[in-house]
Amino acid sequence: MQEFDPRRPTVRFAPKVMVAIAGFAMLGVGWKLTAGPVAPGTQTLDPAALTALQHIAFARAEAQPGFDHGQNIAVEVRPGETLEAAVLRSGVAPTDARLAVRVLAQAMDTVNIRAGMDFVASVARPQDRRGPARLIGLSMRTGAASTLTVSRTFDGALRLRELEEVVKPETVAACGRMHGSFHESAMAVGANAGVIAEASKLFSHKIDFSSDIKAGDPFCLVFDRKVTESGRTVEAGGLQYAEIKGQRFYGFTRADGKRTFLDSIGKSIKGFLLRAPVDGARITSSFGFRRHPILGYNKMHQGIDFGVGTGTPILAAGDGVVVECRRWGGYGNWVRIRHAGGYETGYGHLSRFGKGCKAGAHVSQGQVIAYSGSTGASTGPHLHYEVWLKGKRVNPLGAKIPTGNSVDPRDVAAFNATKKRIEALIAPRRTAAAIPAPEAPKATPVAATPEDKVPTKKLARADFTAPRAGLKPRAG
Repeated sequence: MQEFDPRRPTVRFAPKVMVAIAGFAMLGVGWKLTAGPVAPGTQTLDPAALTALQHIAFARAEAQPGFDHGQNIAVEVRPGETLEAAVLRSGVAPTDARLAVRVLAQAMDTVNIRAGMDFVASVARPQDRRGPARLIGLSMRTGAASTLTVSRTFDGALRLRELEEVVKPETVAACGRMHGSFHESAMAVGANAGVIAEASKLFSHKIDFSSDIKAGDPFCLVFDRKVTESGRTVEAGGLQYAEIKGQRFYGFTRADGKRTFLDSIGKSIKGFLLRAPVDGARITSSFGFRRHPILGYNKMHQGIDFGVGTGTPILAAGDGVVVECRRWGGYGNWVRIRHAGGYETGYGHLSRFGKGCKAGAHVSQGQVIAYSGSTGASTGPHLHYEVWLKGKRVNPLGAKIPTGNSVDPRDVAAFNATKKRIEALIAPRRTAAAIPAPEAPKATPVAATPEDKVPTKKLARADFTAPRAGLKPRAG
């Protein structure tokens, strides 16, 4: 047996081996956290991972001796300013700004940048308040769902990462009650300007938004959009459903591939004539007897006036043929359109005519035909709008205007399936907004009947070469 010699140190290999293994393990973890080329690595992250990575990237250098914790500073590039100069304005040293731009240049054009581009710089200031701040990180959005980040590694170098959020399509159902304008109310429940404009246009022949909408009136919208996983909308989709004050319209793609909107019983949303041939206008003078603002005595006002500023686009109230596009007495610049079924519409006091406005031109509902003004016998810019039925002026708001056609029998099943899908989406939102469910329709979608349709007699040019007898210009 080997003798023990107290003069010789005892060698124990096991503890040393374990320490070595642990050391290599820690080096491996450190390499995983910090290794990798300076060039960006694209990765798809969920919101939590995205936030965590940016936090780690910006916080890794926060514990540097002699520096405060980092703070985020939003910077916007000024006109004529370089990206390096913009980074310098965050308070960091010129060397930090120059290095950050050099790293960013590996993934983007850092020379031809536009004014208004913004980024967030995370900086740590010296505790003794002497000298420039230290750049901890920089984050810049480069696309709808992509972000570039520059952050320091443990050894002080700057590393570039490209972060890409997953974008997914979704259908959103939103209900609420009117508080302020329809635009403000719809924005409050998540709709964007495009969706609101489309919904407003749908109801333009049914609702006067300046007078018919009251505080507390219910509304619901269903629309498509594309969102990131963090919930940020990157692209607005189309409107699928709109409901205001119980009037409901469903977006539907017909068998022939054309997109249209139908009411709850399958009638076309497209009314024969628009209720208001100008967007966002208020009625300043109704149909009936009134004291004439220029002549000074009571006189029949045979149309309605919409208060709009000069140059506001005027829309054709319905499909038809232009009869007149000219100067006409007290009406000033004047347009008259003949529609099917004996209907005609007139538009007075215009500042100028739309492109292609001339007798014989065919126009579609909603097409811009002119622009509002104050020509003729007028006390200020507005639109005077008239409707005739078989040569007799009628109240544009009180006349019973024909409705659109019913859904084609071939599309009935598909339309009912669309309704069922949308109602399932919107039912929980109605409940959350305390909006009662609408009553079931009293009729089912059927093919159009003869009385639903407006006669579509072909209009020959000879029919509209001269004003109809008995229609005399009257100042509006």
